[in-house]
Amino acid sequence: MDTAIRVEGLVKRYGSFTAVDQVSFTVNRGEIFGILGPNGAGKTTTLEIIEGLQAPTQGRVTVLDLDISRHRNEVKARIGVQLQSSAYFDYLSLQEILSLLGTFYPKRIPAQTLLEQVGLLDKAGSYVKHLSGGQVQRFTVAASLINDPELIILDEPTTGLDPQARRNIWALIREIHQRGVTVVLTTHYMEEAEDLCDRLAIMDRGCLLAVDTPRNLINRLKAAYTVKLALDQPLTEGQVASLNGTVEFVQELDGNAYLLRLKSGPSSLGKVLDEMVRSDINLERLEIAPVTLEDVFLELTGNELRD
Repeated sequence: MDTAIRVEGLVKRYGSFTAVDQVSFTVNRGEIFGILGPNGAGKTTTLEIIEGLQAPTQGRVTVLDLDISRHRNEVKARIGVQLQSSAYFDYLSLQEILSLLGTFYPKRIPAQTLLEQVGLLDKAGSYVKHLSGGQVQRFTVAASLINDPELIILDEPTTGLDPQARRNIWALIREIHQRGVTVVLTTHYMEEAEDLCDRLAIMDRGCLLAVDTPRNLINRLKAAYTVKLALDQPLTEGQVASLNGTVEFVQELDGNAYLLRLKSGPSSLGKVLDEMVRSDINLERLEIAPVTLEDVFLELTGNELRD
């Protein structure tokens, strides 16, 4: 399969701080590739190097078979980029902004065509400041498509949006992908990563922890289910120790709540409940669910995915 992006031994340091530490991965042409991790994981820095906005401390990045360090302008002409935050002219309409952006590229899509694609044709004469949050995000995606790119990079495209607006962006990303465009996105939303991405890279503290399909990442875990318990009082050390024979681990949450990962699926839940009765643990609420990417992240890092 053709490679759209190849990252090899990427390092980025700011003084004594290492933001990206020996990261290597490939993105195949025609896939939706996600980079999942909390704020501060190194996702945006990695993308900015891929986009040619920053130079790496060491390592090599090729985009569409071009070395980004030596062919920055050629790469920029062939990719689209949506940054975490974008600033537009206050007193130019959406159509005027897109028309202006189009003059920067030898190849361009008409402004009205793009606005129709993102469902904003009726807002063509409006200013960005008069749009809702979801409409602004759709417009920034439209702006990243102005040069009819082969590859589009979206940096946390749904952060701060309500659930309905977020799903509208998801539908737009799928539509772009169906036209043959390779999509790379960063996110710290588990559902978004699992729903959209063909493959995922999980990052934390500048390091790449795993790259695989969402299903394969989940299948790596021995346990198939997690259980959340709400109790009337905190567990003692002895009570926690009594559960260790039937669960992978016990994690303390807020408000006398605990997360357990079962060793052998739902069948071990009965053993857990029996042990709670023997240990005089009073249960107020119980939730059981299949393991998710959140559990994968917890397994890899020992930390919950933080915003």
